[in-house]
Amino acid sequence: MLRAMPISPWFILAIAASFAGYAVYLVGIRRELVRPNRASWMIWSTATAVEAVTYAAVNPQAPQSWVFLVSALACIAITLAIWRRSAWSAPTLSEGVCMAACLVSLLLWLAFKEAFWAHMLVVAMVPVSFWPTWQSVQADREHEASPAWGLWSVGDMATLLVAARAEHFSAGGFAYIFVELACHASVWFMVGVLTINPWRLARGTQPAARLFRVGETHLGRAVFAAVPFAAGERIYKFTGKLVRADRLPADMTGPRDHYVQVAPDEYLGPSGRIDDLINHSCAPNAGVRYGEDGVALIAVRDIAVGEEITWDYSTTLADGNWHMICQCRSPDCRRVIGNFDTLPVERQAWYRERDLVAPYLREVTKGEVAA
Repeated sequence: MLRAMPISPWFILAIAASFAGYAVYLVGIRRELVRPNRASWMIWSTATAVEAVTYAAVNPQAPQSWVFLVSALACIAITLAIWRRSAWSAPTLSEGVCMAACLVSLLLWLAFKEAFWAHMLVVAMVPVSFWPTWQSVQADREHEASPAWGLWSVGDMATLLVAARAEHFSAGGFAYIFVELACHASVWFMVGVLTINPWRLARGTQPAARLFRVGETHLGRAVFAAVPFAAGERIYKFTGKLVRADRLPADMTGPRDHYVQVAPDEYLGPSGRIDDLINHSCAPNAGVRYGEDGVALIAVRDIAVGEEITWDYSTTLADGNWHMICQCRSPDCRRVIGNFDTLPVERQAWYRERDLVAPYLREVTKGEVAA
């Protein structure tokens, strides 16, 4: 009879840390704590499955293969969660290159059917697949400020110890684990090692987790304040990829219109986050302010808990061809939302005086000078 293989405590730690990392990351997605890079997760969800298969082929009966199987299934689950919560946008050039490089490695495996070299190709592509995430963190480390990166790093270190104690292991097996550890740890150090603190999730230190609540109004989904905001306080930073005006969808109506103009010929596209759900009002309690770090929403007066957060869409619009029927139901409703020039002259001046208008709309009109 075959004797059961004793389970190493390092193996238990590797499985527990890996599983906990994915669980924490999923919670972070649901609570808007992280903004994952979709390109990286699309790559990982495919590549981790191939890695698990090739690793098992190169290292038969290795217990750490189970760690990679758990990772593969969890990657797929997270990718589906990201896909459901995000609006599709075309990958950037660097994301496209990374995805193409990883696809080539998989095609080479199918062509040559050599498990070892297929495994090594996938290992070589791991840093490539991390490139979009490194870029995202470089732009704003809050995109990935999750305890998961620390947990994955701990799990990788435990997996290395499991492999080191195994009777049969290969250089290729060690290479994959080491590269995974280096990549996970690099993101962990970029976002800050203190993000390993589990209280971060319990306390909800990120804005969308504790400052807002998503509810329903007559217009559909809306964002409500979960804490009070004082006049002049920064509420939220707009996110989303830059889209040229000539690349905008032909039909931007209703729920499909989540584009914010930020320059005469550029827009911020849908982000899949809170900023997509903030509605317009002709009597708003918030306004947009353009700074060096992007576009942020600022409270124009005190906002009470439970109050819907709104802003005036016209304060960013320079496009004379766009308009929308307004249903904000405020006493000052203009009935039709158009570009900034459609606002009354005194209202234009009110926004300019408070720096709540796009830079390309700050020029004073002749009518306003006369007034």
